[in-house]
Amino acid sequence: MEPSSSTLPNIESYVPELGLSPFTEAPEHPLSQVPFYSVEYPGYVRPQSVPIAISNLGGQSTIDNAFKRAASRTEALIELKLRPGQPFAHPVPGDVVATNNILLKIVKRRRKRRPDGIMEDGAIGEYTAEAIGVIPKTARFRSMVDYQYQPDMNDPVSKLRVAMDNMDVEALQAYTIPREKADYMISTNANAEKTETSMDIDLNLDPQLTGVAVPPPRPECQSPALPSMKSNLRLFPPPLFSRQTISQAYNFKANTASMVSTSVDEETGEEKKRLINRMRWKGYGPASIMFSDIHVPDKPPQVVEEGRHLIDQKILKKLEALFVERPVWTRMSLFNQLAPSETREILNSKALLPLVCYVFQDGPWRDTLVRFSYDPRKDRSARLYQRLYFRNANHPIARPSVITRRQDRSAANVQVRALEEGTEKEADRRKSHIFDGQTITKETAAFQLCDITDPMLKEMIDDPDDLREECNERDGWYTSHAFERIKTVLRHKFFSLLEGHPASDEECRALLVTNEGSAKATISNRSHKLRAGKHNMAKGALRPEDAAAVRLRATLDRNAKTLQGLR
Repeated sequence: MEPSSSTLPNIESYVPELGLSPFTEAPEHPLSQVPFYSVEYPGYVRPQSVPIAISNLGGQSTIDNAFKRAASRTEALIELKLRPGQPFAHPVPGDVVATNNILLKIVKRRRKRRPDGIMEDGAIGEYTAEAIGVIPKTARFRSMVDYQYQPDMNDPVSKLRVAMDNMDVEALQAYTIPREKADYMISTNANAEKTETSMDIDLNLDPQLTGVAVPPPRPECQSPALPSMKSNLRLFPPPLFSRQTISQAYNFKANTASMVSTSVDEETGEEKKRLINRMRWKGYGPASIMFSDIHVPDKPPQVVEEGRHLIDQKILKKLEALFVERPVWTRMSLFNQLAPSETREILNSKALLPLVCYVFQDGPWRDTLVRFSYDPRKDRSARLYQRLYFRNANHPIARPSVITRRQDRSAANVQVRALEEGTEKEADRRKSHIFDGQTITKETAAFQLCDITDPMLKEMIDDPDDLREECNERDGWYTSHAFERIKTVLRHKFFSLLEGHPASDEECRALLVTNEGSAKATISNRSHKLRAGKHNMAKGALRPEDAAAVRLRATLDRNAKTLQGLR
């Protein structure tokens, strides 16, 4: 039950009894807009130690750059060096943040005391506060302080660091890499004769962290067979450990792939142990050669041969039978001969393909899978296995995001499962590597000449009058003129299908007549020797300047369509 308004006490009736007016407002005071900048220094600063504090922050110029209006993110990072004389001592990071604080000036007036110690008017003191400005920016040191290590300053690496800081040219020229000694564990008495460094040792630290020799334990507490040892790894601190503001729970565990390996020094006979990775990565890539190499591989690499017993033998026999049937395949044409489950096993098992084939890094058969001991450069019938590849300029150049790639992989997995369940036509998938001039199954043109069934292209490919006597690095077994004509027609027909309409043979013949002059000029400019890794026209791509113009035109067309859609 809620009380009625008549039962509630009248607050205004109590205000006069307190000597207050119910309409009294706080007095207004003008606020000065003079800007001040504040530094929350993590230490005690006295008036006489202000110059030292400014020096530890990098100097007045560094502080001014951090607080200026147009300071970049890097300049807004301020560092405090509590040990500026030590090159290996890491600074404390700080950030300049925006604040809305008011700077107050507090004045305390003391009352006069009488000889007996009593104030004259009985009051202790009077405080006055005055706002003299605002603080729009403040430098704060809220991050976790980095680890601090002090290595041996007599070490050659320490001397090199000091010489770099001081720009000592003579010391830098005289520096040599010292010989590595295997004295990673030494006795605690080994450095007892070393003199102490000039730095002050914090007695609150563990002596093992300071690098100072620890006094030997009492005889009754130490076994004579086990001398006291210490680490001598000479591990110098990195330039930075971490920028994390909160400590992490690392849950350190031993590496399951590590094992102890024992070796014996031939000179001293001393037995040494070290950890090695028994599961280190082994490359299972196929053997690859350049077009200029004389011999072709006749067997897989040794590291691949050692893993032969680990792969599926049924799929291996099926691959061997396919390469007997046809010595050169593209990946797509080969995978189209297999079931989706077998394709996935080949992709997961990296050693299956390297056991049956090798690849060319350049030339007319670039990126194709070739049977061992088969050399297409010596077999004129291998011209049918030459590969043509055209880049699709309509594709965006920007790399897709991680989310897009993840969605594409998910869609591909769904498609593979759908094929396994028989929900899509298996026959359509098996024809994706074939070009008939009327249908298109992908947006990338990568075809072998033997997989082109278009009548006009087929007639040009089978023409025996357009062949060379020796295989060429760029055009294979075809003459340059004939190969350019094949690429021109294939390019026009493929991209016409991408635009939604098949190109007729009449269009292609007219295009050949139009491009006859430019084709001869292009062929005449190809007399120079190709270099490995350079632009390879055997792939069927446009010249770099032509490809750039096509990409620009495609981008402008996409932008125009986007604007039309927005309207």
